[in-house]
Amino acid sequence: MVSRRSYGSYNDGCAAAHALDLIGERWALIVVRELLLGPKRFSDIQRDVLGIGPAVLTQRLSDLEAHGVASRRRLPGPGRADVYELTEWGYRLEAVNTALSMWAVASPSLPLDADMSPDTIVLAMRAHARPVPGPTPEESVALALTDSRRQDADPVAYTARMSAAGTTIVRTAQPAAADAEVVASTHDWKACLIGGVGLADLPGVAVSGSSATVDRLIEATKLHGPAGDVLSTGR
Repeated sequence: MVSRRSYGSYNDGCAAAHALDLIGERWALIVVRELLLGPKRFSDIQRDVLGIGPAVLTQRLSDLEAHGVASRRRLPGPGRADVYELTEWGYRLEAVNTALSMWAVASPSLPLDADMSPDTIVLAMRAHARPVPGPTPEESVALALTDSRRQDADPVAYTARMSAAGTTIVRTAQPAAADAEVVASTHDWKACLIGGVGLADLPGVAVSGSSATVDRLIEATKLHGPAGDVLSTGR
């Protein structure tokens, strides 16, 4: 089999062109996106990336390993399952994912009505995260998001922390103790963050603890268009 020629083989020394050689194949950056919040098994990636076949996923993971973007390791204990994770260099692609997200919100054909996986919507929150104004102490929210695209989906846990220094959201093994807790489908949580739909109009979103803390998280992570307006899902 003849391998695809690289941009470098055409005497193109541009670093951006080389980046496309590394992650420019269809699905490659989507697979990277799925690993930005932590390691996943092959089956987890295939479950979360709708439309990718096992042969293509195998090839993309193999390419990412070969290029030093991702690595594979075997978990200890029963089953000894393999997981894929980004290398230290690979994790720096979150800045690329963020830049693409910020650029694409201006697209007139952005599929605003399409659903998102839990990790994808949290990455969008991270891309748009802002500090909480004022000298307020750090607050935290435990998020439990269920993938609206799948009937059998289990909730995925995250912890968000907000302060005047900044806002962070990380994936956790289980819900952590926090000032507030939000349990929602990705469809409804997206409608809130992107569509600007109020929580009172989303009965599928359950809030416990400090509702004011949840409001501050929404304010710190809701997505804005290029003019600063909250994007509309048309809902």
